[in-house]
Amino acid sequence: MSAAADAQWKYVQTGLLMLASIDALRLPIVWQFGYRTTHLRSLVERTRDPDGLTRLQQIVGPKRWASVGGGRARLALARIMLAKGGGLAEITAGDAFEYYFELRKLVRTQAGGTLFYSWLRDLGTMPSDAPVTLRFLNNVTGQLTCAQLVDRHGVACSPIRELLIDYLEERQPRLDYSTLDNLARNLTRNFWSDLEIHHPGIASLDLPTGVAAAWKDRFRTRIQRRKRPDGTVEETLVERAEYDQLLVAVRAFYLDIARWAAEEPTRWGPWAAPCPIKEAEVSNRKRVKRRKARMDQRTRERLPVLETFVRAATDHHAQQSARLQRLLSVPPGATFTIGDAVFVRTKNVTTAAARDEQGTLRHFGQAEHRAFWAWAAVEFLRHTGARIEEMLEISHHAMIQYRLPTTGEIVPLLQIAPSKTDQERVVLVSPELADVLATIIRRVRDPRTGAIPLLSAYDYEERVWNPPSPLLFQWDRGGERSRMSGEFIRTALGEVLAFIGLTDSTGQPLVFAPHDFRRLFITDAIRSGLPPHIAQVIAGHANINTTMGYNAIYPEETIEAHRAFITRRRALRPAEEYRTPTDAEWEDFLGHFERRKLSVGTCARAYGTACIHEHACVRCSLLRPDPAQRRRLIEIRDNLIDRVAEAEREGWLGEVEGLRISLAGAESKIAQIDSATSTGPLLLGLLSPRPGRHE
Repeated sequence: MSAAADAQWKYVQTGLLMLASIDALRLPIVWQFGYRTTHLRSLVERTRDPDGLTRLQQIVGPKRWASVGGGRARLALARIMLAKGGGLAEITAGDAFEYYFELRKLVRTQAGGTLFYSWLRDLGTMPSDAPVTLRFLNNVTGQLTCAQLVDRHGVACSPIRELLIDYLEERQPRLDYSTLDNLARNLTRNFWSDLEIHHPGIASLDLPTGVAAAWKDRFRTRIQRRKRPDGTVEETLVERAEYDQLLVAVRAFYLDIARWAAEEPTRWGPWAAPCPIKEAEVSNRKRVKRRKARMDQRTRERLPVLETFVRAATDHHAQQSARLQRLLSVPPGATFTIGDAVFVRTKNVTTAAARDEQGTLRHFGQAEHRAFWAWAAVEFLRHTGARIEEMLEISHHAMIQYRLPTTGEIVPLLQIAPSKTDQERVVLVSPELADVLATIIRRVRDPRTGAIPLLSAYDYEERVWNPPSPLLFQWDRGGERSRMSGEFIRTALGEVLAFIGLTDSTGQPLVFAPHDFRRLFITDAIRSGLPPHIAQVIAGHANINTTMGYNAIYPEETIEAHRAFITRRRALRPAEEYRTPTDAEWEDFLGHFERRKLSVGTCARAYGTACIHEHACVRCSLLRPDPAQRRRLIEIRDNLIDRVAEAEREGWLGEVEGLRISLAGAESKIAQIDSATSTGPLLLGLLSPRPGRHE
């Protein structure tokens, strides 16, 4: 296109924009993405629905309205009105979806891309059944039916497909959705679909031994890939962690069908088949013990440095907060220093960012935000022992009061929503936890109303949207309120670890996962004297064995328990047995060991016992002969031989029997010395080649 034609086309585009601004025509969304102008938003805001835009500005607030994300949201609303006509009240949920999907085709990031929809919901123009947000539209699926759970992995054999769907529907009433989802994945993708891939045409549950063994071998291990510092990928064959769960699911599938076949032979009888997984294969005692040992070792490594990590989280947040305040103290575009580093604040007054000497953009506000929530998560988890999903679902309504019936004292409690056991529980709010909760509440409150904003969070386990509630772990994400994710908390904890630089015995970073604080809480509580059944209630475990599995046993606990046992046993003995010995008794005790030294060895009799052989030591089994005195023992033996011969010659028969006993004792002591000194290295000699063999 020539320069003149290009100039004329720009005039035409401007004219089209003017006509669309007065609602004389519609401009498609895709066309608007290709038309670059800085006047589109301001033109539409002056000519289309100024009253609605003014009311929206009052709802969202001037700061958010003028922010970068707010500018993108206003541009999105302007484009939708140009494409669909009317004002803000006429924008439908379908219009918002269409704009969002077209935007996602051009821009991969979601920064500011969904805020316009949140504003429309705040304005009250969206119907009650409209999605809560567009942010997770590509990630949320809702609860799938049993047929959809099976079909997502593809089962070629139609009868087997119907059987799997029927089986899942039979189990569904007794399972939560997350368990049902995992069961469907194990039976379809990990079991039957894999069999169809490696054995096309398979249509029977009666598996040959070789087929079943090959399937087990494929799923027993997996390839773990790790990226090396040089960029290459290291592949390692490791044992699959969920292998036991897969075997249990498949074995239960076969056994359930066999049991149901006895009750409903017409429905389940044709599918009853021998189970390819034996009972011994699902007996995972060794794996449980190994996992318990790994968990205990992990707890022992982290409990001694827990307070160090807690202080590091506090110091890290204080440092990031000071850096943020330093940035906010200078005007936009100004240069400032933090230590030896020099930064230049960006010119946008609504952002807390600056560029360092290398030109890298540093987001001071986001860094302080992550540091604060890392501190809050550490304090909350270590004081409650809650699971991370329970922490993220804590709301302002969870803080309740209880009046003691005896004294009338009001005790603050924290009500924790059910997670795994579907059973609510309450924990006592300590003064330290109360301070943490108060700090969180001050941070998440809306400065205009003083209330905590209501937020609908998506439950990734049950695949449903929870009702709006004042969640404590929420944040302003690009102008849109959002619940924090577990991945965000883990990232924030990783920054604390990088700040302090803790390492384990091998020099690797001593990572603190959110669930580590739960194990530390239970271990510390039981070590401090809390009864295990009370710890079970606080932790929300259905089985006390689970609670004891979290408790890491220390060697010093065994020692202290043994000492306590000895103390109890001593209390049952007469007190005079444990009196302090006199000097004479002590001297006699020490002298006993001196008197045990003999000419041919050492006497091993216990203190306080008399010599049973009237000091005929050669005869005594308690004599420990000294190898250095072997020659002397030989002389004694030879002398005894001569004396036996003399006694027999002279007819002293009474002497013969005693001398022979002493002679046997002397020979026994010599043999004892010889057997002790002969246990040396065994020389096998050198190997020689066989005749006739060539090298």
